[in-house]
This record gives sequence, C-alpha cells and structure tokens, in this order.
Amino acid sequence: MDSIILGIETGGDNCSVVLAKGNEIIALKEDGGREHSKYLSVFIDDIINDSGLSYRDIDAVAVSKGPGSYTGLRIGIATAKGICYGTGKPLIAINSLLSLTSMCRNTFTPVSSQLLYCPLIDARRLEVYTALFDMSLCQLSDTEAMIINENSFAEILSEQKVCFFGSGANKCKEIITSPNAVFVEIDNSASGLVYPAIEAFNNKQFEDTAYFEPFYLKDFVVSRRQSSFL
Repeated sequence: MDSIILGIETGGDNCSVVLAKGNEIIALKEDGGREHSKYLSVFIDDIINDSGLSYRDIDAVAVSKGPGSYTGLRIGIATAKGICYGTGKPLIAINSLLSLTSMCRNTFTPVSSQLLYCPLIDARRLEVYTALFDMSLCQLSDTEAMIINENSFAEILSEQKVCFFGSGANKCKEIITSPNAVFVEIDNSASGLVYPAIEAFNNKQFEDTAYFEPFYLKDFVVSRRQSSFL
C-alpha cells in the first residue's frame, strides 16, 4: 500500500504544503507572500480536510530541513515536529537543495543525457547555497555557501551542461555566461519533497523528532533593524 506523506516547505519565499500518496500528489497549497507563520497551519488543515483524510491517516511528515531562510525553516520544522508528536508519526527531513532538484527533474526536459543539476538558494548579495546533483538525484558535491563570480563552476561547465535553478539563479545569470549553462525558473515548493520523502520512508530514514534541528549551514546574523524586534 502506498504511504501517505504530508510535506512542508518553508525555507524560501513560498509557504508550501503537499499531501501525497506514493508519488501521486493528492493536494498542494502554497503562497509566495513570505507569511509562513500566518498560512502554514491553515494550509495543512485545508489539504487534510479537503482530501477527506485525518491526521491519523498520515504515515509520515516530511519537511525541508535547509539550507534556507532561518525563520522560515524554524516555522516549518516546529510545525512538522508538533504534528509528529501529536500523531506518533515519523519525521523525515529532506535537504532543501535535493527537494529543489527533484522538482526540476520532474518539470524540466533535459537538454543532455549527461546534464548536471545545480540548485541555487539565495543567501545574500552574490552568495548562494548550492550543491551538484546528477540525473538520478545523487549528490555529487557537499552542500555549501558560495560567493558567485565569473570562475564559479568553470571547470565543470567546460566539459558538460549544467542546469541552474532556484531563488538564487536570476542574480547569477549575468555572471555565469558559459554556453553550457542552462537557467530554468523553478523555486521551492513542497511538491519537490514527494519523491525523496517516499524514498526515505521506504528506507526508514527517520529523524529523532525530539532533537532534530534545521540545517542552517551558516550562523544566523541579526542586523540592528532585526534585533529591535527580538
């Protein structure tokens, strides 16, 4: 029997929630207004109720673990942990870059049989969170924070095509100008969690709900303007 997964993605601009049975999406609800704390619980209730299911029918909760927005990740993971505590269901955490890559693979027709995927999550200025993946979603490089310049990915781009996408892709277009660079407009969505979450569920790759923390990659820096609200 196919597993029913609730997926939560709040690491970027989109507040996004998905309900999937196996690899089939039952419901998807999202908003790009960055008001995650306002919409997340409402969206989850909506897709559960609209599907005719209850929280007890869910087999696991999958959440984007980062890297990404510090506040957004905290909201999503706290909500996911709360549901897991309340239902006794396991928690699955998916690297945000893997989720983005899974979404890209499902929506973009490859231009080459040897294409590499390079998700770019906006950090600040010319910095992005990134890693390289192959067409089977195998991660080929460590997740890292990278400052983009004209030499970024030059060695790889000299040999093969690379697909760049995500919230950090637009600001890199004018810098990464190799003819082997392909840019696709794809941003974070909970729909990208479905395939890797099902794989993790089948392999029983669950997190310790009590101790799991977001994967921030970098320390959170509070500006003077932000600190006045803390």
